[in-house]
Amino acid sequence: MEQWNFTLGSGFILMGILNDSLSPELLCATITVLYMLALASNCLLLLAITMDARLHVPMYLLLRQLSFMDLLFTSVVTPKAFMDFLLSENTISFVGCALQMFLALTLGGAEDLLLAFMAYDRYGAICHPLNYMVLMRPRVCWLMVATSWVLASLSALGHTLYTMHFPFCMSQEISHLLCEIPPLLKLACADTSRYEFMVYVTGVTFLLLPISAIVSSYTLILLTVLHMPSNEGRQKALVTCSSHLTVVGMFYGPATFMYVLPSSLHSPKQDNIISVFYTMVTPALNPLIYSLRNKEVMGALRRVLGKYIL
Repeated sequence: MEQWNFTLGSGFILMGILNDSLSPELLCATITVLYMLALASNCLLLLAITMDARLHVPMYLLLRQLSFMDLLFTSVVTPKAFMDFLLSENTISFVGCALQMFLALTLGGAEDLLLAFMAYDRYGAICHPLNYMVLMRPRVCWLMVATSWVLASLSALGHTLYTMHFPFCMSQEISHLLCEIPPLLKLACADTSRYEFMVYVTGVTFLLLPISAIVSSYTLILLTVLHMPSNEGRQKALVTCSSHLTVVGMFYGPATFMYVLPSSLHSPKQDNIISVFYTMVTPALNPLIYSLRNKEVMGALRRVLGKYIL
């Protein structure tokens, strides 16, 4: 097959979900609403947790990081897709593609690890309440945050450099919403089977190991909750944990589909829908899931907004 002789100044064409839609204008409007919702809800949650001293506890410090990651994750993808549709310009430079891939992999990997740490936080709070502030002292919290960012960044850097070193074929069209590993490997002129196996191993490590930790934590939490004498305590624990489990399901489901399932089970249309879900829908819904049923967060929002608006 003839190779596409690219340089760093060359680029790709992102054939995102808007190009294949029967109603691109309606879909674009929906994506815009989701992005504005993600911006507003995550910014409000960040403001409430940062400004209200009552929320300066481990659970909410980790939630603040999750909200920050969601805000960055959707901003890496959505504005580019929106402007491409408005300007009818779907190109992205080689360097821009590599940067988008690195940022998306970093933020996705960091959120993946952080959700596992958040499950451990709930385990400590519910199963070991007397030792909770020792288990989740500030130094441990910041170590969890730093570990999430550093490990995800190193993994993303390695994958980005290796993916972008392949020679690409004549077609510059990426049948995807953003620059990600699976659709880019389809354009490679070299044998990528060994690297695809490496991506699979990394996917299992970054997804299934945290999922195992989350399942283990919540199994122990459920056993503890069932033995609680207080109905109010049981209800509060279940509400908090159900919010986290909802977010876990919304994140790990699509991510597992993209990076663990064999490429033979993928299609460009399915991959685009999945990518919209974890880059646009999930960041918009996460802060709502965590705040609407949480009296402490809603109270903090009322206090903070009342202080600065009134």
